Amino acid sequence: MIKPAEFKARRQQIAKIIGTDSIAIVKAKDVAIRNGDADYKYRPESNFYYMTGCHEPHSLMIICPGYEKGDDMLFCREVDHHNVIWNGPMLGLDDAKSKLLFDNSFDIKSLDRLMPEIMKGRDKVYFMLGEDTKLDNKVVEWTNSVKKEKWGKSQAPHELVSLKSYLDDMRVYKSKDEIKCMQKSANIAAQAHVKMMQTCKPGMYEYNLNAEFMRNVTNENSQPSYLPIIGGGENACILHYVNNNQQLQNGDLVLIDAGAECDYYASDITRTFPINGKYSKAQKEIYNIVLDAHTAAVAKVKPGNHWNEPHDAAVKVIAQGLIDLGLVKGTLDEVIKDHKYAEFYMHKTGHWLGLDVHDCGDYSVDGLWVELEANMVLTIEPGIYISADAKKVPKKYRGIGIRIEDDVLVTKTGSKILSDKVPRSIDEIETIMEKSA
Repeated sequence: MIKPAEFKARRQQIAKIIGTDSIAIVKAKDVAIRNGDADYKYRPESNFYYMTGCHEPHSLMIICPGYEKGDDMLFCREVDHHNVIWNGPMLGLDDAKSKLLFDNSFDIKSLDRLMPEIMKGRDKVYFMLGEDTKLDNKVVEWTNSVKKEKWGKSQAPHELVSLKSYLDDMRVYKSKDEIKCMQKSANIAAQAHVKMMQTCKPGMYEYNLNAEFMRNVTNENSQPSYLPIIGGGENACILHYVNNNQQLQNGDLVLIDAGAECDYYASDITRTFPINGKYSKAQKEIYNIVLDAHTAAVAKVKPGNHWNEPHDAAVKVIAQGLIDLGLVKGTLDEVIKDHKYAEFYMHKTGHWLGLDVHDCGDYSVDGLWVELEANMVLTIEPGIYISADAKKVPKKYRGIGIRIEDDVLVTKTGSKILSDKVPRSIDEIETIMEKSA
């Protein structure tokens, strides 16, 4: 769990970045309607939570260095006892200061009245420019209010600046407590993946495994970090398959891409295993190529290497494997240069991971790949997907989709696989499934 002092330190870091002539604003996400009068379960917007530790909607954070009423302030709802009866406990103004360590707090209803005064004399306004139309319009409205006669000739902000790049740069490096949260979410998801291996049987439906995943995650007071992908047979070749409603057939594989969330920090894990507990010869041939690509990619995750080196390593192994099986033709250099492998491996080998499954942060800057550094967390997820309609491919390989994905922390000397509690090798997986048969 992230401590309030860490959220406070993040606000202080932003205060140093923007300086005393500026103001920073981060707004909570609005409640979203699912249908009728039913809302989606509320999850705070990641940047807002990262800066505040606040879980509530109808809130807005201000960082205003040198302001007489406090360097950081939270506008939120006052405790409404009627609302508490219907929806449960509320943060309130007092707890915003005592529990979240804000210098000051104000009723969100007073926002329009107080914002022009807070903005007075500031040159720049930093916020998530262009990401929330309502907030964009409000910032312009507040700025224009400063220019009105009632404020005399007070200086109004004359520059609107996106805060996104600054928060991206902060969030890409994980603190010790953030890593603990991510390790916990990986452990929860890992346990659920093992349970799915142990319970899987021919004749079940994809949604039965989905239910097993949900049961294990919910029992740990967690929830999925994204909609689980449970793809049996050729459904594994659909990269973002989420229907999860088909029957699992004897002799097929099932690809499961599912992660858990702990204190809003995500895990993202994929395993592919045989529905009947035994890989066929053809399945083993494809699986071992993907596993070797995974091993080669993880070996490239270390400080000093650039972002794309794990992908390059995975592509080299997969391309050679496809050549060896006769699925693509040409030399290794030709297959890589002409992207012939991309018919069967069409995505990158990973992405940043954190508060968001596809977490913020640049992958390249000015045409140069970002260099990996300690305390970054990324996924490694090579795969091979052979469509059931791939007529030029031997029939034994058609409809096979395999991906192996893990969450990897960059350490000072190399890397650590946070999701290492889920077996990857064929022997380990078959042994787990045999024992549960």
